[in-house]
Amino acid sequence: MASVFWDAEGILFINYLENGKTITGEYYFNLLTRLDEKIREERLGLQKKKIIFHQDDAPAHKSVLAIGKLRDLHYELLEYPPYSPDLAPSDFCLFPKLKLFFAG
Repeated sequence: MASVFWDAEGILFINYLENGKTITGEYYFNLLTRLDEKIREERLGLQKKKIIFHQDDAPAHKSVLAIGKLRDLHYELLEYPPYSPDLAPSDFCLFPKLKLFFAG
C-alpha cells in the first residue's frame, strides 16, 4: 500500500507500507511529521501560508494522535464529503501526475 501526499505542484511524499503492517494512528502521526518536513524542504512558499489538508475518514486519520498532530501543525482540515465519483480529487489531481512520476 502506498500513502501519497500531493499538492497543486505535484507529489510531495510517497510512503510504502511494509507487507503485513497496518496503518495505525501512531503510524499516521509519524507520516504527518515526515510530510511536514517535506513541505518545509520542498515548498518554501507554504511555510507562511495556511495549509488546507484533505483526507478520508479512515480510522487512523480520525485517531486522537492524528487529529492532535494536524492541530499542532496548524493544518486546516477540510471536511470529507460523502463519497461520489464526481468528487474524488485523486482522479483529477493525483493519478495523472502519479502516472508521469512512475513513467520516469
